[in-house]
Amino acid sequence: MSLPRPAPVVFEHHHNGFGIGCATPRLSWKFLYSDDTVPGWNQTGYDIEITPSRTKQTIIYHVVSNQSVLVPWPHCPLRSRDSAVVRVRAFRTPLESGPNEDKGTLWSEPVTVEVGLLERGDWTAQFITSMVRSEHNGPLQPLRFRKSFRLPMNKGHFNNARLYITALGVFDVYINGQLASDECMAPGWTSYKHRISYRVVDVSTLLVESQQNVIAVEVGEGWYAGRLGFNGGKRYWYGQDIAILVQLEVNFIDESKWTLISDDSWNCVPSAVQTSEIYDGEVYDHSLENSSWNCANADPDFEELPASTRILSWPNSQLVLPDAPPVRITERRLPEKIFHDNSGNMIIDFGQNLVGKLLVKSVNLDHGHQLSFTHAEVLEQGQLGTRPLRNAQCKDVIIGSGRKIENWTPKFTFHGFRYVQVNGWPAALMPTKDDIVALVMHSDMKRRGYFKCSNVHINKLHENVVWSMKGNFLSIPTDCPQRDERLGWTGDLQVFCPTASFLYDTVGFLRNWLEDVAAEQLEDGKSGIPPLVVPDVLPPNWPHMPQAVWDDVTVLTPRVLWLYSADKALLERQFASMQAWMDCGVDRARDGLWNTDRWQLADWLDPSAPPDDPSYGRTDSILVANAYLVHVTEIFSHICEILGEDDLFAKYARDAAYLKSRFQYKYITPGGNLMSNSQTSLSLAIEFGLYSNHEHRKVAAESLSRLVRSSRFHISTGFAGTPVITHALTAVGQSQLAYRMLLEKTCPSWLYPITMGATTIWERWDSMLSNGSINPGKMTSFNHYALGSVADWLHTTVGGISPLEPGWKVIKVRPIPGGNLTSAEVRFDGPYGLVKCSWHWKPDNGMFQMKLTVPPNSTAAVTLPSELNRGDSNDAEPSRVVGPGISRFSCCFIASEWPPKALVAANQMLPDNDIAE
Repeated sequence: MSLPRPAPVVFEHHHNGFGIGCATPRLSWKFLYSDDTVPGWNQTGYDIEITPSRTKQTIIYHVVSNQSVLVPWPHCPLRSRDSAVVRVRAFRTPLESGPNEDKGTLWSEPVTVEVGLLERGDWTAQFITSMVRSEHNGPLQPLRFRKSFRLPMNKGHFNNARLYITALGVFDVYINGQLASDECMAPGWTSYKHRISYRVVDVSTLLVESQQNVIAVEVGEGWYAGRLGFNGGKRYWYGQDIAILVQLEVNFIDESKWTLISDDSWNCVPSAVQTSEIYDGEVYDHSLENSSWNCANADPDFEELPASTRILSWPNSQLVLPDAPPVRITERRLPEKIFHDNSGNMIIDFGQNLVGKLLVKSVNLDHGHQLSFTHAEVLEQGQLGTRPLRNAQCKDVIIGSGRKIENWTPKFTFHGFRYVQVNGWPAALMPTKDDIVALVMHSDMKRRGYFKCSNVHINKLHENVVWSMKGNFLSIPTDCPQRDERLGWTGDLQVFCPTASFLYDTVGFLRNWLEDVAAEQLEDGKSGIPPLVVPDVLPPNWPHMPQAVWDDVTVLTPRVLWLYSADKALLERQFASMQAWMDCGVDRARDGLWNTDRWQLADWLDPSAPPDDPSYGRTDSILVANAYLVHVTEIFSHICEILGEDDLFAKYARDAAYLKSRFQYKYITPGGNLMSNSQTSLSLAIEFGLYSNHEHRKVAAESLSRLVRSSRFHISTGFAGTPVITHALTAVGQSQLAYRMLLEKTCPSWLYPITMGATTIWERWDSMLSNGSINPGKMTSFNHYALGSVADWLHTTVGGISPLEPGWKVIKVRPIPGGNLTSAEVRFDGPYGLVKCSWHWKPDNGMFQMKLTVPPNSTAAVTLPSELNRGDSNDAEPSRVVGPGISRFSCCFIASEWPPKALVAANQMLPDNDIAE
C-alpha cells in the first residue's frame, strides 16, 4: 500500500499562482488517491518548503495540523514582483505503525507563486490614449498602439521579462508580432469606477536581445465604453477614451532591471477593425490592414509616424489582480450541417448553443465585397430566429481587399449562438465544415463536478446545465449571452450558485464579482441596497429598489462559497455588505417583515405568468420576500457565529425567531394551511423551516403533493421556487413525486426543452412553443442558467453528496434512488481531493449497492436509503461515519408507488404518462 501524495499547492483561490495580488497567500493542497492508497489516512502535520527568488535559500516549515485548506503563509510577506517555489509533504502519526508511514508522503510537485505590483508606487507607466478625440456618439473604432525598443547591450543576458498591462477597454497585446497571451476580452469587466483589473504576462521567450523589439497593443471599447443595457442601452458608462497602461520590466543576470512604460512617445493609429461591439459584433476592413503593424519589421511609413498619443490622468479606481481565471478559447467545434433555408440563405448549424465567436480559416474576397455572419440561438419556422436578440445585431462583417484572408476571427466581441447565417460567401464556392469553426469562450474555471445516471434524458438535462453555465460565466456571471443585455443579474446567480459551485471552482471568480457587489452597494446614497445587476448599468427607468431573492445574494452567495471553500476571510470581507443589506437595505414594515407596498420580482417567470408580465405568477410576491427574509436572517446569524461576533449572533438569531413567528401568524392558519397556496410557497416554507410543528409540516407535505399531482406533474414555479421544489418534496418523504416531475416531458417541465432539441437551459419554460415558434414575450432567451438550478438536487439527492462541514472536510452522503433510474454516479474534485459516489438499484427487488470514495484528510457521514424516515427524510441521522478510502454498502430499499398517479376530476380519465424513459 502507498501513501497519498499531495497535489501541487494552490495559492488563495488563484487559478495558477502567477500574478497574484497578495503578499501572504494562503496555501491549499489536496491528496491524489489511487486504489492502493493506505485506507483511513489522515494528515496530522505537514512540511512546507519555500525557496524565495530573492534569497534562493530553501526553508522548511514544520507544522502540526490536520488542515490542508487555506493554511497560513508561513514565510515573511512577499513584496511586489517576488516569487517563490513551494512544495508540501504531509505526515500522520500512525496508530498502527507501518514501516514507512511516519516518514511522510512524497513531496508535491513544486509550483511557483509570483506576486504582481502591490502598491500604486510600483507603477511608473501612464494611461495613454489617441491624440485624436472621438467626436461622435457611435461606437469607438479600436486603436492600435505601438512602441519599438532595443534592450540595453551592456547588461548581458536577461533572466526574465514581465509585462504589467491593463486597458480602459479590452485588449490584445503582441511582442514582435506574436500574441503574448491567450486571454480573450482582457482584462474583463469590473465596476471601473471602483476597480480595474490588470494582468501580469511572462514575455521572456518573446524578446530578442540584439535586435529591435516591438510591443503592440490593440484595444476595443469593450464594456468600458461600449453600449450596455437593454431598451437600446447606453454608451460610455465609464468613459469615452479607450486607453492602455503598459509597464514592461526586464530583469538581467547582473540583477539590474530595465523598464519600458506607456507614455506620450508611443505611436497610435486606428485599427483595421472599424467597429467591435459586444452586442452588435465586429466590422473588419481587410483593405486597411497593415499586416506588419505589430512586428519589428513594420513598414517604414509606420515607423516614421510621429508620436500620436496623449496621457490621461490616473483614475481613482484601484488596480487589482483578481483570483478569477481569464476568459479563454476552451474548445473548437466544427459545423454539424451547412444548408440553405427556405429563403435561400446559407445557414451553419454547429449543433450546440454556445458562446464564443467564429474562426474563418481562409476566404478570398474581392475588394469592397462584404461577407457577413449573423448569429442566433434558434431557427424559427426554418429561418434564423433573431427576434429574441432585440436591439443586438450580433453580426460580424469582413470587407474584402482582393487578397486572401486567413485565420480571421473577431477580436473584441462574442456571441451566443448555435446557428450562423452567412451572406456574401464567394458565389463560386460553398464553405466546407473545415472552413469555419466555432470557438467556445468562457472564464476558464476548473471543472470540479460531474453527474450521470441511467436515464439519457436526465444526462442531457445535466449537460445542458453545464453548457449554460459555461456560456454565462464570461468575466462576470451573466443572465444571457446573446441579446442586448448580458448583465450580472444578482438573482440569477443567487439561485444557481450551489449548482455552479459544484460544477466548477467558482470561488475565485465569484469572490472577484462579490467585491464589485459590495463596492456598488456601499456607495454613498445607496442605503445598503445592492444593484440588481453588477456592475450596475441599468437604465434610468429601473430605479434603485430593494428586492428579496436578488439582493439576498449579499448573504446567501458568500455562504455557499464558504460551504465549498471554508474561507472565513471571504465572509469577513463581505460582512459589511451583508450587514448593510440586513440593517438598511430591506424595506421593512412595522412588524419587521417586508413592506407590503414594495413591488417584488419574487417568483419571476412562473409558467402561469403571461408572456408580457413575467412577475405576475401564482405566488404572492410579498410572501416569497418574507420567506426569504426569515431564511436570510437565520443564515446571517450563523455567519456572525462563524466569525465570532457573539452579540450579533444572538441579536440576529432573536430577529430570525421573531420574524418566523410573524410569518407564521401572517401566512399559516391554525390548521397548518399556507396562504397563497402554490408549489413555490409550500416549497419555500418547507425548505426554509417556516412551520412551527410537525403537524403543520405534514399538512404542507399533503398540500404540496396534491398540487404536484393535480398539475399532472408539471412544474409551476419560477426563479424562487424552482431551486427548492425537488428538495422540499424530498424533505417531506415525497422523492418519487420529485422524480416524476423531473422526468415529465410535456410543457412546462425540465425535459420539454430537450424534446424540442434544446442544448442549453431556457429562460422560460416555453421559450420555444410546441409549434416551432418563439415565445411571443419580448424577453426570451435560450441560454439562461437559473431554471437549471435543479441540478443541485441531482448532485445532492440523486447522486447523494454535499458538504456537511465547510470545505467538504466532512461529506454528507445520502442518495435517494427513485423514478425509473437504476444507477447514478457523481464525482466532485473538492478541496481535499476526489469524492465519488456511485450506486446501482433494482426497483423490483429493492437491492441497492453503493460504492463511495472519500479522499485522504476527510470523512463522510453516510445515510443509506433504507434508513430514511419516509415521513421526513431530514429526520434521518447518519448511520455511520467512514474515513478515507473506498467503502461499499448495500441495503434493501423499496420505493413508494411508481409512477405516481395524477389527481384529476372524477369525470376525467387519468392522463397518459409522458415519462422520459
